[in-house]
Amino acid sequence: MSHGDPNNPYGAPQQGQQPGYGAPQQPGYGYPQGPQQPGYGYPQAPPVPQYGGGPAMTSMPGTVSAARALMWVIVALQVIGVALFAIAAATVSAHKDDNDLQDNADFQRFADQSTGVLWAFVVFGVAWMIFAIVLATKFKSGGNGARITMLVFAVITAIAGIYPFIIVGLVHTVLGILIAVFVGNSTGSAWFNRPRY
Repeated sequence: MSHGDPNNPYGAPQQGQQPGYGAPQQPGYGYPQGPQQPGYGYPQAPPVPQYGGGPAMTSMPGTVSAARALMWVIVALQVIGVALFAIAAATVSAHKDDNDLQDNADFQRFADQSTGVLWAFVVFGVAWMIFAIVLATKFKSGGNGARITMLVFAVITAIAGIYPFIIVGLVHTVLGILIAVFVGNSTGSAWFNRPRY
């Protein structure tokens, strides 16, 4: 083996040549030669979250998907509830004008108050239903702010189901608790905080 071999990257420089100057340097062993393409020879890795951890989620976890389905159930129940309150308000208002009941002052007062309360429930039910629809559409694209809003919505729904709508609201209470658990757990947090590319 000669020390002046130009193909030996570890050999001494040739006579009259300074190290690092003159003849083009050859890459050492293990260095790729020629133009390289990114990721050449290696499989493409899945995206990695910004702060470490496992690969980024690309499909909605089952519990988050279940929470979204439960949110749509709440929307359907709101539609039914709004329709029932509207029918009740219209019925009380129509009977208020009956001839036999017009002389009864107590019934008139009760009918006026009941009609107002029932229409207020209709307005509240429509607003809550629209809010639920907006949140149900945010499960795919929403971030942590949407998750926190869903948690607050679920807790308020669960509480409102206990009072004043005790019997009918029991279903809302159960649905609200389940949504809060599914969105608030670590899987829900990972889904809503996932990096978006």
